[in-house]
Amino acid sequence: MNLLQNISLKTFNTFGIDVPAEYFLELDNGNLLPELTELSITKHILGGGSNILLTRPVKGLVLHNRLKGIIRIKEDDTHVWLKAEAGELWHNLVLYAIDKGWGGIENLALIPGTVGAAPIQNIGAYGVEARETIASVTCWNWDEKTTITYNNRDCKFGYRDSIFKHDLKDKAFITSVVFKLTKQPGFNTSYGAIEQELEELGVTELSVKAIAYAVMNIRKSKLPDPAVIGNAGSFFKNPTITKIKFTELLQLFPNIPSYNVNDNLVKVPAGWLIEQCGWKGYRKNDTGVHAKQSLVLVNYGNAGGSEIWQLSDEIVLSVKERFGIELEREVQVW
Repeated sequence: MNLLQNISLKTFNTFGIDVPAEYFLELDNGNLLPELTELSITKHILGGGSNILLTRPVKGLVLHNRLKGIIRIKEDDTHVWLKAEAGELWHNLVLYAIDKGWGGIENLALIPGTVGAAPIQNIGAYGVEARETIASVTCWNWDEKTTITYNNRDCKFGYRDSIFKHDLKDKAFITSVVFKLTKQPGFNTSYGAIEQELEELGVTELSVKAIAYAVMNIRKSKLPDPAVIGNAGSFFKNPTITKIKFTELLQLFPNIPSYNVNDNLVKVPAGWLIEQCGWKGYRKNDTGVHAKQSLVLVNYGNAGGSEIWQLSDEIVLSVKERFGIELEREVQVW
């Protein structure tokens, strides 16, 4: 086991923030986990680096999850179960599934990051969340010094949330995830601009591949490529408020968009709130808000993580002052 020292993490996070890790290891062999457990050092798990903001040098050991592989472990007449190692790129798993015609994750095409991040964040897009297809998550538990598998219910999934952000935070290293996909997909095209994009693509017969490519086109048109402009995708969660609060806001802002959650709650697009506060396209030095999508904070070159965090603070304050809604950050901060 070869631990590297004082390694820059600039190329390992999509914001492109240049901070060093005290120790660094590319972990491509899960058999090393018991040995790593015995190291009396703080451990940080890094996947695709697409949902983190680095604000300071990282003390301890950064483990870059490079566990790879996708295998079919079970199937019946209607479903197939895929086991994907946690270091696999998420989009590679989507491409693998749509190539086979298996449905369930096609609306999540082109989301950056790794398979291991999917259950932590319960990633979601265009009316679909990862929890709808996750059968189980297998982890190495640092405290128990053993491998533990959590079923879907054990994961306590919520909106961009899971047990891995709470009870198991810093305690579990996700090694693999099992997904239950369908051989008889039911297509979800009602969210966002999917139907319009399918029409522009000339699609007359729905398929998981057609929907995935429509989603990919939409994402490419709205979101900046991290290889060109540093970013971590959506920086904020869409807030959920009571219908009473929403009714009050509707009197003041008749055009405020919303999505029903249940009989008592409504979800409001964070991007719309941020845009109404005048942040869309804002730039200060190398830090800014993307010109096409207000949910995305960007690094135009040499911004520090603390500068981006400060900008997010100012956005949170302005939205709270105008709408009485406190935005919650989606990005994890180191």
